[in-house]
Amino acid sequence: MEQRFLGRSGLSVSRLALGTMTWGRDTDEHEAEEQLSEFVNAGGTLIDTAFGYADGDSERLLGSLFGKAINREDIILATKAGIFRKGREQVTDTSRGHLINALEESLRRLNTDHLDLWQVHIWSDLTPIEETLSALEHAVSSGKARYAGISNYSGWQTAQAATLQRVLPGRTPLVSTQMEYSLLNRDIEDEVLPAADALGLGLLCWSPLGRGVLTGKYRSGTPVNSRGASKAFANFVARYADEHSRRIVEAVAKAAEGLEMSPLEVALLWIRDRPGVTSAIVGARTAEQLRASLATEHMTLPPEIITALEDVSR
Repeated sequence: MEQRFLGRSGLSVSRLALGTMTWGRDTDEHEAEEQLSEFVNAGGTLIDTAFGYADGDSERLLGSLFGKAINREDIILATKAGIFRKGREQVTDTSRGHLINALEESLRRLNTDHLDLWQVHIWSDLTPIEETLSALEHAVSSGKARYAGISNYSGWQTAQAATLQRVLPGRTPLVSTQMEYSLLNRDIEDEVLPAADALGLGLLCWSPLGRGVLTGKYRSGTPVNSRGASKAFANFVARYADEHSRRIVEAVAKAAEGLEMSPLEVALLWIRDRPGVTSAIVGARTAEQLRASLATEHMTLPPEIITALEDVSR
């Protein structure tokens, strides 16, 4: 699999990353182990998880597979902190105290002494940005993280955080931002992408398949075994149940038919090769679904199809 440098750093990652949001909830140990093997055997290196995924079970499951399904040194391990659940409530906390405690807990769950990339999962107005960034600085200076990044920051938030890390003497520059980006959601093109490009941040895009909607599986209803049918993700998928999204899905399906490809392949190729994208994070419930994404490695879209999809999704 093609490797790309993350922003202006020397960290090289695969252009498809393996997302683990469903691990420990919808993806069991058997499926997770098979996915890891398939991903690494295909040349994938970047694996992304988070402190709050499945109440920590995603990190625990991934950590349990090191030395069993894959070797820890064969992958680029990325996790995030700042969002977790307290009972049924989602909590956002980007204070230095919480982030450093979360870092230690993530390392324990992941069965490792360091992370390759540690990211603040979300912006919070409740904590001064200088305090939040000091936790990232602690992680890198202590050797517990090799690189630092942010996630789900708006354009001005991205610019402020990245600039502070660059202008303060001796601070570690941010190398990445992780944002939702797909044919169904191109909001980051207005401000986030220009800010990331100007300040040397690579983009890791989550939900590159529009939360699964761009695969076409919801065109005639909601499959019983899909995320859209689960209590945990029904609202997550419903975000793209509007008419605008349906028009884009139909355009992707039409392009796929003409190219003798699947809608998944068309949608993933479009986002994978967008300017500014370092890696597209693909999250699969099963190894079979993951294989469909990995099969795109040697595929490309014709320029006229790229342009047509740009127009319909603008």
